[in-house]
Amino acid sequence: MSDKLTPAAFEKHSGRETARKWKNNVWVIVNGEKVSLSKTALLKYYNQASKNANGTHRSHNGRVCHRDEFVRCSRCNKERRFRLRTKEECRIHHDAVADVNWKCSDLPYDRITCDDDEERASRRVYRGCSRSPTCKGCTSCVCFGCEICRFTDCSCQTCIDFTRNAKA
Repeated sequence: MSDKLTPAAFEKHSGRETARKWKNNVWVIVNGEKVSLSKTALLKYYNQASKNANGTHRSHNGRVCHRDEFVRCSRCNKERRFRLRTKEECRIHHDAVADVNWKCSDLPYDRITCDDDEERASRRVYRGCSRSPTCKGCTSCVCFGCEICRFTDCSCQTCIDFTRNAKA
């Protein structure tokens, strides 16, 4: 037996096999209290390692993708969709989220102004999840950090933490 077990193998070994709920069966001590692993930030780094092993987020056609996200304009208060399919699109979204004064006209790939209508709410629910078109966020489409959406040249704490821990 090797000295490393996958979480599923550990769950099976411990006799606590459930429907892939190992994150609820592994406990850690945080500030002296027993806490379920699913309620800690530790999974962020496990999920990254898992994605690197499995090929990141892949849609049904095999291409890498993240779910679409929205950023609110600071002028007109309308939400604008950001498709996150490439590293460039992820960087544009990343920079828009960081900019508190982001406005519709800053969107480089669509010529949208504050005068344009906001996307209909019925259309906004479709965010590009490969499991379900109206997904509200699952482990297949929500990314907590990968080499596509985190940047070594960015000085935000999220990118710094990711690049520091991804190398370890």
